[in-house]
Amino acid sequence: MTQTPTIRPMTRDEAFAHIRLADAEGWFPGYHDDEAFWACDPEAFIAAELEGEIIGGGAITAYGDAYGFMGLFIMQPEIRRQGLGTQLWQARRDRLIARLKPGAVIGMDGVFEMADWYARGGFVFSHRNLRYERAWPADFTVAPTAEQVVPLADVPFEALTEYDRTCFPGPREAFLKAWISLPERKAVGLVRDGRLAGYGVIRRCGKGCKIGPLFADDAEGAEAVFQSLAEFAAGDTLILDAPENQSGAQALVKRHGLSETFGCARMYLGGVPDMAHERVFGVTTFELG
Repeated sequence: MTQTPTIRPMTRDEAFAHIRLADAEGWFPGYHDDEAFWACDPEAFIAAELEGEIIGGGAITAYGDAYGFMGLFIMQPEIRRQGLGTQLWQARRDRLIARLKPGAVIGMDGVFEMADWYARGGFVFSHRNLRYERAWPADFTVAPTAEQVVPLADVPFEALTEYDRTCFPGPREAFLKAWISLPERKAVGLVRDGRLAGYGVIRRCGKGCKIGPLFADDAEGAEAVFQSLAEFAAGDTLILDAPENQSGAQALVKRHGLSETFGCARMYLGGVPDMAHERVFGVTTFELG
């Protein structure tokens, strides 16, 4: 008989410990991603507890009241396939729906083998987000370009949040403020005619250096931002999570010799969100969207 776990919010320490479990799953969040995840939405982290022990958890991040994202769904290996994960996942979905306004869109990046299972919970497949990586040359230098790439700290924060809102389905000011300023990362912006035309961030992870996001008006801008970020990864592994249905992103990874190593199915409940999908050359995270 399947037991019924207690579903409850996580404390900050519990959430940070849960995020670190993602390394064992091969997701490798950045060294300081937990700080940005918590700053984004402290109410997002939900635990399943059985007999006083946390047996699993996940995030149900709300971006305002019109968009949410389910991520970091991890159960302890020894209790998997006992129905406990199903109870937690359904509880998380229902809690996130309750946090948002009626008809709000919810996204998720799920491993491919679970896509049919998520579909039974109402989620519809949109596209694949694929992880690409390469051992980046230690002697890499940025190619000359006419594009103006500047430290993101030099860009007014309001301009950053306005641009980000065209590429991401919900407002995330608190997340961005932490994401671009935490240690062991580089953040740059692409400026054209005095306005922001793209930006990107790269940070050190449990494995290599991961770019996310990589947003730009066009392929030329994305290339300039990519090269500036890639300099940070010289002598290490460079990782980019790119949408399969964005031809410019696929051309970029092919041009630079990155190889596919992992991937997730991007799925939505409530329809595909209205955003500039053509500007997304690299997703921010598999954990929070």
